[in-house]
Amino acid sequence: MSDTMMKVSHISKQYRLGQIGGTTLRDELQRWSAKWHHKEDPTKKIGAREYANNEVFLALDDVSFDVEKGERVGIIGHNGAGKSTLLKLISRITAPTKGDIWLNGRVASMLEVGTGFHGELTGRENIYMNGAILGMKKREIDEKMEDIIDFSECRQFIDTPVKRYSSGMYVKLAFAVAAHLDAEIMIMDEVLAVGDMAFQKKCLDKMNEVSREEGRTILYVSHNMNTIRQLCNRCIVLNQGKVVFDGKEEDGINTYLGLGGISDREIDLSSAQRNKEYLNGIKLTSVKNLNDSGWSIRTGEKLRFEIRAEASQSFDVMSFRSRLTNIDGHSISVFVAPDLFSCKANETITIPLEADTSQLVPGRYCLTPALYQYDRLGTTLFYDHINRIITFEVRDDGSFNQGIPWVQKYWGDIRLPELVDLRK
Repeated sequence: MSDTMMKVSHISKQYRLGQIGGTTLRDELQRWSAKWHHKEDPTKKIGAREYANNEVFLALDDVSFDVEKGERVGIIGHNGAGKSTLLKLISRITAPTKGDIWLNGRVASMLEVGTGFHGELTGRENIYMNGAILGMKKREIDEKMEDIIDFSECRQFIDTPVKRYSSGMYVKLAFAVAAHLDAEIMIMDEVLAVGDMAFQKKCLDKMNEVSREEGRTILYVSHNMNTIRQLCNRCIVLNQGKVVFDGKEEDGINTYLGLGGISDREIDLSSAQRNKEYLNGIKLTSVKNLNDSGWSIRTGEKLRFEIRAEASQSFDVMSFRSRLTNIDGHSISVFVAPDLFSCKANETITIPLEADTSQLVPGRYCLTPALYQYDRLGTTLFYDHINRIITFEVRDDGSFNQGIPWVQKYWGDIRLPELVDLRK
């Protein structure tokens, strides 16, 4: 048997925009009459946009890739990128407008909570129904029944109609069915986010197990980059219906997060997007890097930069700080300027700063600069705040961690000092 489990060849999917057809014959006659008399469609909802007859949306545009046996492929992208549409095409729920999909094996899909379940049937009956759809015999399903029930943690409710299940119970039983029945290809679309943390870990461990030990192929969609790292050995990034990256998972995550390159040496902040809830009176206008190598520094090197702000009113006391996050957006720490400053109305302030990055492991990071002050009650008042506007890189010059490889996705972003042997 070939090791190639899936071939997606030049797939495109096109949808017509707007309402297609009426709900009743009466609606259709009213629409036809209004069109004949050059009047507005009486069935159109108030405020709905008027679409041209042939106006279309291209959800997928010439997508091609192959998947080998045992691969665990993460498919990531922003909302509307085409991820769910792609999985529906592979699952044969809908047909492509153009292109072909070839599958070498049976497919078990979890695309939405409750997909593939009949609400009036019990959990046990739905297990039999899903197994029958996959072409399994009753004897084969019976052999796996106890394992499925144990994994789902729904034994108490297994003979209750699933319409009475919570969304979490739905997901637990659906995943247990998909993981234990004989399907060579498993397709998961963010449904694990409904389950609790312990069950999510249990599912990820199970998918790793069936992929490595049974050679199952997995397609997994998620916005949680940590689960992509834990499960996948390959990543496909979609953007506006096109494949923009196909390769290692860490490189794919960098592409998805828009961190393909570090920031320019000087960044104009005057027109950067801000949250409207922040106060007026002073505004960050630019930030300039002062390192010889720009925003790409060596491990242990100080990060030097200066900020510039314009004040439209006077402030006796103002402070600056910048939140430090990793590429996933998780907070690591905060850099706080050591000194307070004051400014007069219509004055431009320039403040040079230096940040100690010696404990950061090699990789890319983001800074979120903010101007703030405290009121008499100790409440923080933010006057300007620009989220993740600066991207910088810490490069490994060969001396980091005594040459021992740093498994960043498991060990984190901070290198702590070595342990001290108290026997000495």
